[in-house]
Amino acid sequence: MSADLTRLVDVVESFPRQTIALLGDFVADEFVFGDISRVSREAPVLILTHRQTQIVPGGAANAANNLVHLGARVLPVSVVGDDSSGRALLDYFRQKGASTSGILTVPGWTTPTKTRFLAGWTHTVSQQVLRVDRQPTPPLPQRAVRALGERARARVRRASALLISDYGCGVVSPALIRGLKCRLITLDSRFALLDYRSSRITAATPNEPELEALHHTSIGADTSKLFALGTRTLKQMKLQALLVTRGKDGMVVFERGRLPVSIPVYGSDQAVDVTGAGDTVIAVFTLALAAGATFLEAAHLANYAGGIVVMKRGTSTVNREELLAALRSEATMPAANPQR
Repeated sequence: MSADLTRLVDVVESFPRQTIALLGDFVADEFVFGDISRVSREAPVLILTHRQTQIVPGGAANAANNLVHLGARVLPVSVVGDDSSGRALLDYFRQKGASTSGILTVPGWTTPTKTRFLAGWTHTVSQQVLRVDRQPTPPLPQRAVRALGERARARVRRASALLISDYGCGVVSPALIRGLKCRLITLDSRFALLDYRSSRITAATPNEPELEALHHTSIGADTSKLFALGTRTLKQMKLQALLVTRGKDGMVVFERGRLPVSIPVYGSDQAVDVTGAGDTVIAVFTLALAAGATFLEAAHLANYAGGIVVMKRGTSTVNREELLAALRSEATMPAANPQR
């Protein structure tokens, strides 16, 4: 189904007028870059000469970072540990001018950190050779849970939408969400989508593998099976909309009382790096809905944003200027373009 590109441009231009509350698992994505010097004589492993280390927002923090770059006002609520990764995330958002008053620092808590080692030979492109994850050990102390609830309620009252990003690290729970009231609540849950079925969620954005895991089945190339599972999930969770991302196969939008709508992938189907693309999708989808877009219009914008971000290396974001440029460029292309 075609999208009115002029209408989409108007929606994106209104992004700076939106305030979004965000509740989720802040993750630090750490990238360690090195050059391969030789193979070790101690074991059959590569020896890397360290070049640089970079920490960028991941998980819910990446969703918040996308919202910042899209021009919205973001009110994040999360937890970090009193560790170098937690301090790096707080420093990052302070430098961006974003609010950090809703982010709790909990002594003894480990900030979830994904360390990726990237290396290559001289004059070659670096590639990931190892990933090491550091995870907290839930549950959060009860006093931290109570403080999270208080801060979330205060920020939701000032926002037009609530974005929930649940990476399974222990910050978010259905019980916490049930105490929050907002006209628009979007959800990205890595492992526990159906646990939120009675939490007044407006829309959710699982990817196809998450949908398969949810229903213990495989979809493959069977779009009829995808449509059946998406429709079932929409009804089970009592959602108004479900957006299923499918990588190189684009997206499918499910809405109450409507047939599913498939949206072809924007740009190349050969992604450079899909790290954090789901965070970009839910950030743009939520922001567009808050700005008055329909579910289908919001999905089209999220599709453009996802197509842009997967062509960047590492955990990346989309900014408002890039999104507007893509829409305006698309408007000048022949009418046969499938995105139109």
